Amino acid sequence: MAGSSHGHTPAAWTGVIITFIGFCVAGAFMVMARPVGFWAGIAIVLLGGVVGGIMRMMGLGQKGEHPVHQFTNKIEEREPARAEG
Repeated sequence: MAGSSHGHTPAAWTGVIITFIGFCVAGAFMVMARPVGFWAGIAIVLLGGVVGGIMRMMGLGQKGEHPVHQFTNKIEEREPARAEG
């Protein structure tokens, strides 16, 4: 992953940070037995995914196709899927 710059974008960092904060909030309220706070934390987790996705659509995500997918696509072109059974 180090050579592919996987996850090194503002969209990825922002989404992960917001999700981590939501996870911490949900965990703290779960320990305190406060269901409303727990669900608020889960909402923050989901918000992190939405914000990261919106930022990616705005052009702040990874540009182009990920190198791993390029490699996988080349293999699939050479070897068609085999039918099992």
